[in-house]
Amino acid sequence: MTDSDSPEQDDESSSDDHDHHDHSGDHDHHAHDLESLAAAVVTVSSSRTLEDDPAGDAIASAFESAGHEITARDVVADDYDGLQSIVDRFADSDDVDVVVTTGGTGVTPDDVTVEAIDDLFEKELPGFGELFRRYSEEEIGTRVVGTRATAGIARGVPVFCLPGSENAARLGSEEIIVPEAPHLAGLATRPEDGEEASEGTDESGDETRDEE
Repeated sequence: MTDSDSPEQDDESSSDDHDHHDHSGDHDHHAHDLESLAAAVVTVSSSRTLEDDPAGDAIASAFESAGHEITARDVVADDYDGLQSIVDRFADSDDVDVVVTTGGTGVTPDDVTVEAIDDLFEKELPGFGELFRRYSEEEIGTRVVGTRATAGIARGVPVFCLPGSENAARLGSEEIIVPEAPHLAGLATRPEDGEEASEGTDESGDETRDEE
């Protein structure tokens, strides 16, 4: 909205409201964010190698440019069991906070990434695929309907599945995954309420309350 779209006094009021806005809620919302991530990148392809992997390189570069670390990287063929096994192993590793795959999210018979990883998800993150397809529409138009990018939580670790093209890998990692992964990874590993020390209880576990 331009200045001419609203009265001058409304602009001043909005400015004052913004200056005095309480951001404590936003701070609390990100209290569990991880400052530094250890990421695993898996390229799903029967023809690529680690030396010839532009999509994997784009993902790794996005994480490293943001100050994160790539602690595991591999290329796996379009094989249901093999892909599921390696993603499950990375998600279970103490050295991995987030897993990103690239490739195998299309509709050809050998595109099995989504099926293989879906079985590992404890929780799905449908918003990722929806947002990725919205961003991708500007580049590939209606062909976006054939993109099955998905994400979820496996073993308490966010797992994102991107298409195999370099552009798609760069778009998804730079615009969505890297900005949001620290928050998601922190929430996914947050202790359950019952595991946290309860405030307002004494040593016997009975609730205490202030005297009125």
